[in-house]
Amino acid sequence: MGSEQQKYDAEDLGVHPGTLHSRVSRWRRNGSASSDRPAPAESGGRLREGERAEPERLRRETSEKNKRIRELEMERDVFKRCMALWVKWLWRTRPSWPG
Repeated sequence: MGSEQQKYDAEDLGVHPGTLHSRVSRWRRNGSASSDRPAPAESGGRLREGERAEPERLRRETSEKNKRIRELEMERDVFKRCMALWVKWLWRTRPSWPG
């Protein structure tokens, strides 16, 4: 990208030409405009043992949390039903509710 073109593009984007130049250079060097670290090298889709353990741990953790959420939702539904039955019982046993 020529410096004149970069100047016009920076103007269109509303950023300083130096900022755009810096980000373009960083992107060309690292594969990311927001990081000073190079992008990780492609490993052909194969993960090392330590890298495999993390997704498995996260899957287990997510599964446990989802199970707990389902349990809490069932408890909530039971309490809602109990409350509805209690209110129904109250209206039957106390027809002249104060108020």
